[in-house]
Amino acid sequence: MTKKRKPAAKPREKAVRADVGRDDTSDCILVGDCVATMDALPEASIDMIFADPPYNLQLEGDLHRPDNSAVDGVDADWDRFDGFRAYDDFTRDWLAAARRVLKPDGTLWVIGSYHNIFRVGTVLQDLGYWILNDIVWRKTNPMPNFRGRRFTNAHETLIWCARDKSSKYRFNYEAMKNLNDDLQMRSDWTLPLCTGAERLKDATGKKAHPTQKPEALLFRAVLSSTRPGDRVLDPFFGTGTTGAVAKMLGRRYIGIERDPAYAALAEDRLAGVERVAEPELLATPAKREQKRIPFGWVVERGLLKPGQTLTDQRGRHFARVRADGTLSAQDFRGSIHQVGAHVQKVPACNGWQFWHVDLGSGELVPIDLFRQQLRAELH
Repeated sequence: MTKKRKPAAKPREKAVRADVGRDDTSDCILVGDCVATMDALPEASIDMIFADPPYNLQLEGDLHRPDNSAVDGVDADWDRFDGFRAYDDFTRDWLAAARRVLKPDGTLWVIGSYHNIFRVGTVLQDLGYWILNDIVWRKTNPMPNFRGRRFTNAHETLIWCARDKSSKYRFNYEAMKNLNDDLQMRSDWTLPLCTGAERLKDATGKKAHPTQKPEALLFRAVLSSTRPGDRVLDPFFGTGTTGAVAKMLGRRYIGIERDPAYAALAEDRLAGVERVAEPELLATPAKREQKRIPFGWVVERGLLKPGQTLTDQRGRHFARVRADGTLSAQDFRGSIHQVGAHVQKVPACNGWQFWHVDLGSGELVPIDLFRQQLRAELH
């Protein structure tokens, strides 16, 4: 994802906001404890939460590569807990605060490894969240297991859940299918770790944050379960990946980060992210939300003419267009869907996709092209 730097003279994102309790709080970084800060936010004000909490890695001693160079792992205090009970209490506290600020139809994403994700899942269900999917993020470039005592840990797990079992949550199915070359998006995602120019560095050239997530991972999560203008919250903001993706995709964001140094890095990063200016480029309307176009409109507009012959893509079945917007095939007459089902001897058929027409070039095109043309004119 390409990020452009704005001129230094332009205002930057505000790292601290005094109006945290307002309903329109957004596009800001709030420095402080995640539970206390979420408790100050209005109830049911957030559309989506993405959380990358401490993993409680339970590391013992330093880790070295075969050449004896040290591995730059996670050894910060924020990832240390006095046992599983302390971690469970911490998890319960922040997930309860998150559930309070989620809208009734909102969703939450949380990412973790084998160290913590199963404990997080238990707390999620205990608090009433409704798990929708577990996503396996398969890393194309994982860190090897240098000690050679276990399998290489090449994946992390994301849990996607609704606030309640009855939540009418948002899932942008068509957007995910389009993103995946017109194939239904699966629950195993193959993406690289955050590397190269995307990886933020400190003044000494070392990575600024040990667990910075790739923007591609957040792109899928945000695009799949929000719409432009929605408010996205990240209670463990770090260097601001969630905010960067949300801003670029036309969503509003709130980041909570207790470390002022990380908040400052995120502030700089977000200052250089441009929002997509054209809203129509950001949304993929669900088919059920699109304007209904009767086939008769195609006929009366002259896009197809009475008497014209339609066929399936393989040229096995034929039907003729009638003036009233129905089709005739042999001894059967009905809608484009009914006739398509009849000739195939199947219970149902999407006539818009089944029927094709030759427009004179010898190439068959689906009649759905005419429906899309009329929808575009309506907009």
